[in-house]
Amino acid sequence: MITPDNKDFLYICVSHLSDRGFASPVVDAGEEAAKKKKELLDIEIEKIKQEYEEKQRKKKAKRKAKDDDKDKKKADEDDDKAEKERDDKIKALQTNANGNNKTEDIPRIYALHRNFFQMRVDRVRNLEIAKRNQQRIKDPTFFPAAPKGDFQ
Repeated sequence: MITPDNKDFLYICVSHLSDRGFASPVVDAGEEAAKKKKELLDIEIEKIKQEYEEKQRKKKAKRKAKDDDKDKKKADEDDDKAEKERDDKIKALQTNANGNNKTEDIPRIYALHRNFFQMRVDRVRNLEIAKRNQQRIKDPTFFPAAPKGDFQ
């Protein structure tokens, strides 16, 4: 997580990151484009699978109509070819987008909201002031000297 001045890092749990009042994700245009591309790829793979299943249903319907042994062998060969074609299409699509497989659902960089950052800065400042005050109290010249004159 990056603080508003981009100089400080915090390690925070997922529940705090999901709180909208605590921090906001820093959106990267490249990551968004990669996510959209991956979604389109998944849709394309799903279409190919559906086309394959539809072809299989049609072939099974034809097989039931014809029960010849030769037709069964030919249908099995056609099934193998169709399955291989489907697998090849899916592999080709996945290899084209192979570099983008490491995208995550949760953003990695967040911007801490201003009030939380200010509370953190105030806490650090108060700790420094308290430390300085402790050092002053230990110094014998900090307190005024006792009066030395005659008092009535």
